[in-house]
Amino acid sequence: MEWITQPEAWIALFTLTMLEIVLGIDNIIFISILVDRLPEHQQKKARLTGLALAMVLRILLLLSISWVMNAQNTLFTIGSVDPELQPIAEKLIINEDLIHETTDPAELEKFQAAQEISWQLISWRDIILLLGGLFLIWKSTQEIHHSLSGNREEEQSTKVATYGAVLAQIAVLDLVFSLDSVITAVGMAKHIPVMVIAIVIAVGVMMLSAQAIGEFVENNPTIKMLALSFLILVGTALLGEGMGFHIPKGY
Repeated sequence: MEWITQPEAWIALFTLTMLEIVLGIDNIIFISILVDRLPEHQQKKARLTGLALAMVLRILLLLSISWVMNAQNTLFTIGSVDPELQPIAEKLIINEDLIHETTDPAELEKFQAAQEISWQLISWRDIILLLGGLFLIWKSTQEIHHSLSGNREEEQSTKVATYGAVLAQIAVLDLVFSLDSVITAVGMAKHIPVMVIAIVIAVGVMMLSAQAIGEFVENNPTIKMLALSFLILVGTALLGEGMGFHIPKGY
């Protein structure tokens, strides 16, 4: 517990909590749109269960930190890769800032060559992000189709979903968002308790605001369409990340 007396740990806690809340907005939107297909009396329970599941997954991943870091290790390569450049490319995947920190022209040239082949190195993280991105794009496109469909019978038939099916879909995206969130947390904070506290606070804030956000999205069709378009953008970003194209979270 020595981190309690360290000012940088408190700064990391505040920064990470804010970042987790901001990065969790897409999670809230996705959950809100999914639970709208449930009977009204089950929606609140599903919303809170989905967010609680996200928190549990994040904490479990943090406690399995070695697996999370190993998830970024190369599982296989696409085509032939220069064995001299592969370790450099793996370092750049974990920390892209390395290429900006070097001042040696020869080293910079190696970094640039390694960066060009980084998409050929496939890890478990890449596979999870690729599948998650495809799932998010498919689900968001399907929701847009249902929203724009003029067929009332189709809309009514798709309105009701089973509680288990909705939770299963939430769990799939929770895993994707959780993995990305934990990797971000590991890069920002040094102490596991700081990361766990930040995640608990962030999910608590999301639980308090989830119903209001869900009702706002559902009661404003234009906002719902924008939210679904945003989720397609997030899915595309996940695909890009999974294929080795780093996309700054600042967007």
